[in-house]
Amino acid sequence: MKSWSIPLSLLLANALYAAQTPGSDPRSVREILGQVQPLEHTEAQIRVGYIQWQADGATRGPDNNAFAVGGHIHLDSKRWHGMMAGAEAYVVADPGFGSDDPAKVNPDFFDADKNGFAALSQAFIDGKWGQTEIKIGRQMLDTPHADSDDIRMMPNYFLAYMVTNRSIEGWTLQLGQIEQMGGWENGIDASKFVQVEKVLGSNKKTDGIYVASALYEGIENLTLQAWYYDFTDIADVIYLEAGYDYAATFADLTFGLQFDGARDRGDKLLGDIQSNTWGVNVEAGLDNGVTLIVAYNRETGDTGAFGSLGGGPFFTSMEDQTLDAIGAKGYALMGAVGYDFGRLGLNGLNAGIAYGHFEADERSDYETDETDIALSYAIGERITVDAAYAIVDDKTDANEDFDLFRIISSYNFTSQAL
Repeated sequence: MKSWSIPLSLLLANALYAAQTPGSDPRSVREILGQVQPLEHTEAQIRVGYIQWQADGATRGPDNNAFAVGGHIHLDSKRWHGMMAGAEAYVVADPGFGSDDPAKVNPDFFDADKNGFAALSQAFIDGKWGQTEIKIGRQMLDTPHADSDDIRMMPNYFLAYMVTNRSIEGWTLQLGQIEQMGGWENGIDASKFVQVEKVLGSNKKTDGIYVASALYEGIENLTLQAWYYDFTDIADVIYLEAGYDYAATFADLTFGLQFDGARDRGDKLLGDIQSNTWGVNVEAGLDNGVTLIVAYNRETGDTGAFGSLGGGPFFTSMEDQTLDAIGAKGYALMGAVGYDFGRLGLNGLNAGIAYGHFEADERSDYETDETDIALSYAIGERITVDAAYAIVDDKTDANEDFDLFRIISSYNFTSQAL
């Protein structure tokens, strides 16, 4: 099934800002930066990372940074009568190169106490019978409002119960429930799986999130998808997307349209919610190795775009800024250009620069620009190096400008090497 992002095994094997292949979905900068590609023979990975955050003033806290080493090992059983089991252990450690002052340690790599940790990131049972698959337990999910967003040492994981069926030609149907979230973006403790309602900001116990989706690929070069989320006692959310590929004489083009709407429901644990988010995306992969992306999102609801468990679905999402950060009616505009240096004989090397503008209808409430510079280098299937530098220029009196730099290098062990 095509999904909003791509499950974890090899970080950015499909290198940053490289031109898309026909039939691909529309992409945001955030999705490109956080995507991962599966390689069935990748069983373990070692990562080394560095992150640095600097603000112009003291309102946001002191400048901070962090070094980390880590990785995972993944084990799967053989299938027996359609059934198999899988498990993955994830470890992140502090090598001691950073500051001794906890206030100057960046928290994004570590647990709630800014320490290294070990976590059982995946533990699932998977059954396949014909065109139906059932997967139960801790697992990687990549959907519009719950995704891996792999831009730190450990991506996001979920405790979920998912059923997928492809019996009807051209269709992929999915039903499921999401109960918990682990990883860097749960906002509470990356090392623990936390109930999704707590991640969203409520202390009242709920049934989590029920999700249903339909993906249609029965027409050449056209992809249609529809998602429904029942955030219990919080909101009903509908996400719709259409993507169309066209091979022009000068470029491979991808056009995307999206709509995301949310309405509060039940006990309204997060208060009133009424959002209507629209988006358009155009991507052009030129024959000379250049890729161009332009995207626009507009929020017309009363309470701002609805948030996500992860990077989110919006076409304009950047390394740091996303449309839902505005918290009110407004818009976002994004443009990006990338280059595949394989055209010059440097296979696996890609670079890109992107600019985004995020503005509320009341400009004094929110107006922020972000410029992202990114580099990705893949050496075969074993080694990847990915770096991103985000320059955030806040134009309001409430916040300060800041810069964020991260670099993560990975080495992948294959089953033959284990």
